[in-house]
Amino acid sequence: MKYLFTSESVTEGHPDKICDKIADKILDSALVQDKYSKMAVEATIKDDLILIYGEAKTKAKLNYEEIAKGVLKDIGYDEEFNIMTKISEQSVEINSAVMKDKVCAGDQGIMFGYATIETPTLIPLPIYYANKLAKQLTDTRKSDKNSPLKPDGKTQVTVEYEDDIPKRIDTIIIASQHIKEITQEKLREYIIKNVIEKVIPKKLVDSDTKYLINTSGSFTIGGPFGDSGTTGRKIVVDTYGGFAKVGGGCFSSKDPSKVDRSAAYYARFVAKNVVAHHLCSKCEIELAYAIGKEDPISLYINTFNTNKVPMEKIYEYVNDNFDFTVDNIIKELDLLRPIYYDLASYGHFGRDDLDLPWEKIKD
Repeated sequence: MKYLFTSESVTEGHPDKICDKIADKILDSALVQDKYSKMAVEATIKDDLILIYGEAKTKAKLNYEEIAKGVLKDIGYDEEFNIMTKISEQSVEINSAVMKDKVCAGDQGIMFGYATIETPTLIPLPIYYANKLAKQLTDTRKSDKNSPLKPDGKTQVTVEYEDDIPKRIDTIIIASQHIKEITQEKLREYIIKNVIEKVIPKKLVDSDTKYLINTSGSFTIGGPFGDSGTTGRKIVVDTYGGFAKVGGGCFSSKDPSKVDRSAAYYARFVAKNVVAHHLCSKCEIELAYAIGKEDPISLYINTFNTNKVPMEKIYEYVNDNFDFTVDNIIKELDLLRPIYYDLASYGHFGRDDLDLPWEKIKD
């Protein structure tokens, strides 16, 4: 049976991603000074106004306005921005539930991890290439002094599957903000040559593959001046492109005591190892936690009938090799480090450009 599946990604200049990056730069800045910082500081942006708000319990001294302006400059926005802040201290009730002899879950919720043999990094092929195209848009813009590209952009990749195996790319969609001086024809040529052909292997495209570039026409007004943005609105882009379930909680802004982030990383770690050890071709892990509890409430493994050994053996492998307590997750994945800013765009999983502990394969 043949079918099409599509995933999208966005560049770091997209307004939602600006906010993710501001939130994670704030988190990283706190962890540099105080690795036990408890942070949940988010951002919202529209036009030249940024609101930074949330909860923090940290010994770090943070200049939120300076951090946000540094992020905007790093992304490529030169406009002047007005910044408002509303930060309060983390609830004493939450803090006392989390900080016991061992770190416990900072919230209740469900988290999913997924892996598949479709790509070298064991991530679904549509989101793998959607993220790579988005990153190439940014890399091209920043490396080419004469690039017509500007910071905001979106990518989308539609893959044709046959019997659940990816066979070819059917459609590539790219929408990129650009300078006013370039024609749509020249922009199309530039993006195909410098972005698509640099990323997509020739074996995955054919004469029927469709390239849809800036289908709305001119795209000169972008970023927060074309749309509003808020931290945590791109959870499907951040994870598996819709190919696997997501728990509903975002990652950006949250310190590792928040299991929305840390347990989702660990679920990916476990799922990737199950697939990498040839126990199945696809694996999805579901975890559930309760605030103030150290162990997960539940663990569910789904191999979509691709398991090569009995499911009992897979559960046995997982239980013998992985410790799902929150304290262990933080320690095993070494999460009390300033590693989050680079993750805030182009996906948290299946990255072959970053050295991430949850992407490692256990012996």
